[in-house]
Amino acid sequence: MHFTDYDTRLAAYAVLVNESGEILLTWFNGGSDGGRPGWSLPGGGVEYDEGVEDAVVREVHEETGYVVEIGSILAMHHVTAPPGPRSRRAYRSQRFLFDARIVGGRLGTVEVDGTTDFARWVALADFPLREHTADIVELAVERLGRRG
Repeated sequence: MHFTDYDTRLAAYAVLVNESGEILLTWFNGGSDGGRPGWSLPGGGVEYDEGVEDAVVREVHEETGYVVEIGSILAMHHVTAPPGPRSRRAYRSQRFLFDARIVGGRLGTVEVDGTTDFARWVALADFPLREHTADIVELAVERLGRRG
């Protein structure tokens, strides 16, 4: 399929782990399009005229209240979907996961009327979680495990 035949969403996420072995996750409320609520990573869509790294910093602040510094790329991943009930066109989401560290702010969602209800530190030892967890979180946890 040619790239003009499908829609593309560029997204970027931060992977933040503290000294207690906890990863920072956000609770996705399902949004206005009826998505499935569950845990995700802080991050999201890159705006039209925005750098990928800038998008991560913005999204993390909106969803968690923290100011972060971005490190190296931990993973790149994509998902695709055929045309369906939500879209008449096929779809591709290209996702980047960055190592990041907190340099300021405090825990608390600052976005208004967004798709994130709250953020919470979750012990890596608790995975897999009982609640629905986005595949992007599972990818991050897997990559963290490879690093040891």
